[in-house]
Amino acid sequence: MVKKKKARQKITKDMMFSNIIKKYPETVEVFFEYDLGCVGCPMAVAETIEQGARAHGINVKKLVDELNKKIG
Repeated sequence: MVKKKKARQKITKDMMFSNIIKKYPETVEVFFEYDLGCVGCPMAVAETIEQGARAHGINVKKLVDELNKKIG
C-alpha cells in the first residue's frame, strides 16, 4: 500500500496571523520579507491576513500565495 503525503491546510486571507504563525512557524520568514512584524504584534491575535496586508499596503493575493508556497 502506498502512503499518501498528508496535505497541509491552505492558508487563506481570512485566517488570523497568530494562528498561521503557531501552526506554520516557517511562515515567519515570509512575513519578515514583507516587513510585517506579526510575530510580536498584539494585533496578530485579532487581525486577519487580509486586514494586516491592506493596512500595510501589501497585495493580499501575492502574500497568501507566498505563504502557501512556503508551507508546501
